[in-house]
Amino acid sequence: MPKLQGFEFWSHTLGGARHVVAPMVDQSELAWRLLSRRHGAQLCYTPMLHAQVFVRDANYRKENLYCEVCPEDRPLIVQFCANDPEVFVQAALLAQDYCDAIDLNLGCPQMIAKRGHYGAFLQEEWDLLQRMIMLAHEKLSVPVTCKIRVFPEIDKTVRYAQMLENAGCQLLTVHGRTKEQKGPLSGTASWEHIKAVRKAVGIPVFANGNIQCLQDVEQCIQDTGVQGVMSAEGNLYNPALFEGRSPAVWELAEEYLDIVRQHPCPLSYVRAHLFKLWHHTLQVHQQLREELAKVKTLEGVTAVSQALKLRCQEDISRQQEETRPAGNLPSFHWICQPYVRRGPREGSKENGGCSKRALEEEEGSTDGLSKNKQKKQLRNPGKTFDPSLKPKYAKCDQCGNPKGNKCVFNLCRGCCKKRAFRETADCPGHGLLFKTKLEKSLAWKGTQPGLQEPQQVGPGAPGGFSEVMGSALA
Repeated sequence: MPKLQGFEFWSHTLGGARHVVAPMVDQSELAWRLLSRRHGAQLCYTPMLHAQVFVRDANYRKENLYCEVCPEDRPLIVQFCANDPEVFVQAALLAQDYCDAIDLNLGCPQMIAKRGHYGAFLQEEWDLLQRMIMLAHEKLSVPVTCKIRVFPEIDKTVRYAQMLENAGCQLLTVHGRTKEQKGPLSGTASWEHIKAVRKAVGIPVFANGNIQCLQDVEQCIQDTGVQGVMSAEGNLYNPALFEGRSPAVWELAEEYLDIVRQHPCPLSYVRAHLFKLWHHTLQVHQQLREELAKVKTLEGVTAVSQALKLRCQEDISRQQEETRPAGNLPSFHWICQPYVRRGPREGSKENGGCSKRALEEEEGSTDGLSKNKQKKQLRNPGKTFDPSLKPKYAKCDQCGNPKGNKCVFNLCRGCCKKRAFRETADCPGHGLLFKTKLEKSLAWKGTQPGLQEPQQVGPGAPGGFSEVMGSALA
């Protein structure tokens, strides 16, 4: 079948999806996507996957996509971060049979994205992005989409979106914040930027930002004219957001844990989800926060969640008529509701006007280190956090990982192991002695009566290295 494009792709393949769950690292896993779909989500994204790792690591592919094939989990878009056209397309080709589209992450503003040179830190490299999108559009059997952040200037954001459309992008998700707006500095997303992009392009546009309830979804569509609305943080605190419901937290927590039993995922994902679902209750029953952080099994997490449910039911039974929610919350703490992130200078009365994430000068820090770094320095007085003093690692000639300092091939251990095996060579730096072991094996064969000396020695020769050392890479 011909590859559908633009609005045809959105209306047919994606079913005209309007309610979308965002790609979230370690948070939009299969179990959470299934929970969200049960409660009104019409389209989901996988967590962001690293294209280079996806290409070279079969276990990474299996853990993050191949083992999670589920008929209920469609339509599905797989998101990659990448900064190389060939690597991006190689990863997409490996994933395209398991999804309905491939998304290029151009919106991640985190420090890891800056170090890895991907996400929002590619938004000034238009030539590179054009090549990546054009090659993917040409080679893939499924459409390629992009998720971007805006520039401060509306006109530059519009030109950016038009460039991606012209390169072959078939659907654009616009997060109405700049790459500097993150964490306590998030602020409000600009729907004006999103509206301008929607008017300027001829492909479907999803809006992202300022979505905390179903009314926000409807208002955003009305104000911007977008085809759909994506939610990340709002979905994490209330997976029933797209249903327009705010159920009791334990209702969704228990349903999610049931799905996890059918579709297992790392315990760290489960714990992170429960910390967000129970966020407001854990401000009241703080002793259970430590327990949730310490448990090591799914049964232990379930037990803490059940204990939180019992505490909430006790609070409900003691509640008097006309009692108002504490802490300026719109609803009582046992109800799923959004978490409003405070700015860096917003203090709280209970802690003397100093917020948890106060600016360094407000904390009175003389060395400019965060509390976490100060703790690390107390444990290790010689530790330094000066970037200029960090050791510079030479890269492997093949994959870009740090190479071994004493490797005879100037490669990392993984690449060195493959080459040494292929060439029947030794690398003392990595402790790989394929040539030495082969010679010892052949010498031993020569001392055994009835064993013929092999005529040909080499990795593929009969009686050669592959036969003698066939298990060396196991």
